[in-house]
Amino acid sequence: MSKLLTDPFLQNPTATTVHVVWFTEFIGSQHLIKYGENLNQTAIATTTKLTRTREDQKSRVGNQTEDGQIYQKPTIRHIWRHEAEVTGLTPGIKVNYCITSITEDNQSINSDIFTLTPLPNPNSPLKILLTSDHQIKPMVAANLQKVVETVGQVDAVWFAGDLVNIPDRASEWFDDNRGNGFFPCLQGKANYQMDGDGVKITYTGGKIIQNAPMFTCIGNHELMGRYAREDSLNGEFDDTIPHHIAQELYGHNLEKDKLKDNSFNTNTYEEIFTLPESKEGGKTYYAVSFGDVRLVVLYATNMWRFPSTENGRKGKYGEVEADLQKPENWGYGQIIYEPIYRGSTQYNWLEKELNSQEFQQAKFKVVMLHHPIHTLGDNIVPPYTEPVQIMERDNTGNIKAVRYEYPKDKDYLIRDVIPLLEAAKVQLVFFGHSHLWNRFVSNSGMHFLETSNVGNSYGAAYGNRKRENIPAMGSDNYIAIADANGLEPVTPSIAPILDGDGKAMPFISSNQISVFSIFDTGTGTVSSYRFDVRKVDAEVIKFDEFKLK
Repeated sequence: MSKLLTDPFLQNPTATTVHVVWFTEFIGSQHLIKYGENLNQTAIATTTKLTRTREDQKSRVGNQTEDGQIYQKPTIRHIWRHEAEVTGLTPGIKVNYCITSITEDNQSINSDIFTLTPLPNPNSPLKILLTSDHQIKPMVAANLQKVVETVGQVDAVWFAGDLVNIPDRASEWFDDNRGNGFFPCLQGKANYQMDGDGVKITYTGGKIIQNAPMFTCIGNHELMGRYAREDSLNGEFDDTIPHHIAQELYGHNLEKDKLKDNSFNTNTYEEIFTLPESKEGGKTYYAVSFGDVRLVVLYATNMWRFPSTENGRKGKYGEVEADLQKPENWGYGQIIYEPIYRGSTQYNWLEKELNSQEFQQAKFKVVMLHHPIHTLGDNIVPPYTEPVQIMERDNTGNIKAVRYEYPKDKDYLIRDVIPLLEAAKVQLVFFGHSHLWNRFVSNSGMHFLETSNVGNSYGAAYGNRKRENIPAMGSDNYIAIADANGLEPVTPSIAPILDGDGKAMPFISSNQISVFSIFDTGTGTVSSYRFDVRKVDAEVIKFDEFKLK
């Protein structure tokens, strides 16, 4: 029997409209929204097919619970996207809606009834969930379930990148058989079991995006590499190269789509979501006014590489010895996907946006990006700049080694972007990537929040723990402990976690304690909550709160 692949979710509201999107594995004969007090109004959906969604030997989908049981290589999975625009709405007025998909054999499938609204007016008190780095990790379903149980229905979700692990792997979005796919967790349809204190606890996530729009930004896990060149989706994900290298390898006259196929792409991410768009960046970077907030979303992420090249891995700091004579197999270091340095197209757009009337008049000015600017996490190393390639040759001209340096004084975010944000009086910069919670405040009073300890964590460079991604040769460019860009972390203001000596820790990095944050625009406060996923009916503790001036 046919069924919906997802519940509907809300996208890209305007002052009088909102888009409703859902997915099926059948093309159907018609798809529509019914809305209004008695569901007596109708909007017909437009149907498109996702072009890159596949499954492979690493998928956990259907009856495949181990590698390669069903899929031995990337295999197309046919998924259709349905989108309708509801018009004639009034800010602040919630409208009931449901969706109907009719199959080719005239079977009618309906969703439950949810509510939608257009963009909220200024002076509307809103609760906005700040989240990132779900990546089908273990604590996500628990995290989102506790969001709804603690604060009720939020008014929007801001998602600072890394939505799934491999963006072209369909099951990670829709129906990973471990029970914690992206949409199930955000729609209260997860079924993820965790080991509690002597018992199994099942978490279902939260019904969130059926009733609240979600605004996302691109993280490194939204990018796929050279299309269909590798025999696994993991391999294809890792196989990204810079545009200029693709042109050298495959021709300088590559059309835009061919260039993306031979370097890197965000095709699946952009096909799934309907987002505000900028003329320069489309869906990849944009700005939107939401109530009293002007939210500026940047495309600031780079390819995560391993610190070393052992086991043939593409490395941050060098190339695999066996591939030195095969530049088509190189990783080219931790490449930046979209320029943001001074004078680049994105930088110029950002400068113009920060000077716009919409931004200047907003009560709250917030910037969201994926890459951290201040963090105790490992991923702030190396600095956010293009890799400088250093090639060593022997006396006959053969390549002996290829390594990469990242000069700290050329960090684009610190050198170029932060001065713009400071001058524009941005109050909050929100990001993810390092899978922990920590926050910082600059001398000007600008707040930096990383609240990505949602699904799992990898540790904080604090106390005696050094970062694990520092190159063996060492350099002043790579800071082993503390924030690499010089700010002191802020100790949580209400209930910090204590270390073994009873001292308050200025971060949360845990695979048992999950964290979420809520921005209340009515009071201007950002509150962070924690709870222990191993405890049935765990107490949710507000451990930090700060106010935007």
